[in-house]
Amino acid sequence: MKFTTYLLGLNVLLCSSCMLEIERKDLFGRWDYIKVKNFNPQDSLTSAELNKEKPAIIFSADSNLLIEWGGKQLSKGTFRMEGKLIRYTEFLEGGNKREFPFIIKQLTNQELVFETMDQNPTQVTAIRAK
Repeated sequence: MKFTTYLLGLNVLLCSSCMLEIERKDLFGRWDYIKVKNFNPQDSLTSAELNKEKPAIIFSADSNLLIEWGGKQLSKGTFRMEGKLIRYTEFLEGGNKREFPFIIKQLTNQELVFETMDQNPTQVTAIRAK
């Protein structure tokens, strides 16, 4: 009985840690991409491509989000958090907007792993810029 109670308690602890909300402030700053992996079709950018293009995602305290690629702004908009979801509203030409989510798979002080949530998901691993 003690073992069953232990397993139940461990399961509750593990599940509750999965549900912890990520605080916006933990994302603030520049995150440089070190790995980009596409799942459909299976493909990854090489280290040489990433070193050349220097992609990054930048979160600011005023809820702005900027994605850079090749030293230029690729995308800009705003973001809000919903648990482990980053709800990104991208500003498009002509005053149009589109919203899409990213799910955070892992977040430490130095590393962020997130995925797009579409039919052709992409997983990005990034490190906090120094």
